Amino acid sequence: MAEAARRDQADTLAYSVQEACRACGIGKTTLYAAIKAGHLTPRKLGTKTLILRRDLEGFLERLPQATE
Repeated sequence: MAEAARRDQADTLAYSVQEACRACGIGKTTLYAAIKAGHLTPRKLGTKTLILRRDLEGFLERLPQATE
């Protein structure tokens, strides 16, 4: 079952805000702050806000590396 969920996630082109938060483990407030700061570009389809998978991946890649 977990493998099927990973496969479905890999095939997903865009996430809702809730799905994007779940995919990267952050809250809605943090996601909307990243959008407001220009670090993440949302897309709109009618009233639905979508985050492209490639944009979410790029956002995560640009985050600073953790130091110990």
